[in-house]
Amino acid sequence: MPELGWYKAAGVVALAVLAGCATPAIAAPASAATYTNPLLQSGPDPWITQVDGVYYYTHTLGNRIALWRTDNIARLAEAKQVVVWTAPKTGPNAHSIWAPELHRIDGKWFLYYSATASGFTDDSHRGVFVLENDSADPMNTEWTDRGRINTARPGIDGTVFTHGGKRYFVYSPYTETDTSLAIAEMKNPWTLAGSETIIARPDQPWEQQGGRKIVEGPEFLPGPKGDLFLTYSASACWSDGYSLGLLHAAPGSNPLDASVWKKSPQPALKAANGVYATGHNGFFVSPDGKENWIIYHANPGPDMKCTPKRAPRIQRFDWSKDGWPQFGEPVATGVALPVPSGSR
Repeated sequence: MPELGWYKAAGVVALAVLAGCATPAIAAPASAATYTNPLLQSGPDPWITQVDGVYYYTHTLGNRIALWRTDNIARLAEAKQVVVWTAPKTGPNAHSIWAPELHRIDGKWFLYYSATASGFTDDSHRGVFVLENDSADPMNTEWTDRGRINTARPGIDGTVFTHGGKRYFVYSPYTETDTSLAIAEMKNPWTLAGSETIIARPDQPWEQQGGRKIVEGPEFLPGPKGDLFLTYSASACWSDGYSLGLLHAAPGSNPLDASVWKKSPQPALKAANGVYATGHNGFFVSPDGKENWIIYHANPGPDMKCTPKRAPRIQRFDWSKDGWPQFGEPVATGVALPVPSGSR
């Protein structure tokens, strides 16, 4: 596999971004509508899908998948949750229901999630599965089990994105370095076409905290100038050093070519301001489409490990003049921030 270092020109920009020179979050005036982090008291592996002005939220619950629906994500705690699917008692997807993601594809809803076969707790029996719903409303419970994605290896944390008229699947397979990141083209929303390409391995010290070498939870972010970005979670989730990394591919790149993906030398979002274990994120925009936002989970104190105490946090991010995301630092717990623009 080609070395995933920076090329020189991009490195200068990226180092500036990752050094935290993003526009800092500014406390809102007393008269403005505000929110504080975390949005919920519990919510590992949070995910938001935004369709027609409505936000659908989900997170890891272990034995089931629930959805929340709201038109104001800052008021998520007021939204009612609906359990849309419960894991079977036996079978390949019976346990450890992790990291659900809701996607709208070709007029249908799809839920991607990680699961482990009944009777097993080891990594070799984990996989990414898919549920399908052709209803206009994903909050109903009429989901069709499309089974396990035909990945080449056991793995977790599947996500999908489209680029250049093609759909791609990215996940975290178990490899000789605990986990890596792999990509493949999709034949349809539940089937891969062709071979997989490993695009990142945990070869940095900050990806090896907590006694394991891990990169997981990939999420796609299209840049305003045509660049391709993939964030990912690095290190063991029980480590305070759990953080977000960043992969970049230049405009016009073939996502299946491992050599086009360049890895940041430092985390793109890491522990600061009393917030620890920042990881497993997603992206969305404000209701008026003018602001870019990130959602991620974190712990409100040190040494809290990988438990349901991890809670969802959101904050606004901007783009540099060169089209790179500027996430800055995690905002401290309880700081009042302006709600996303256009929120009701």
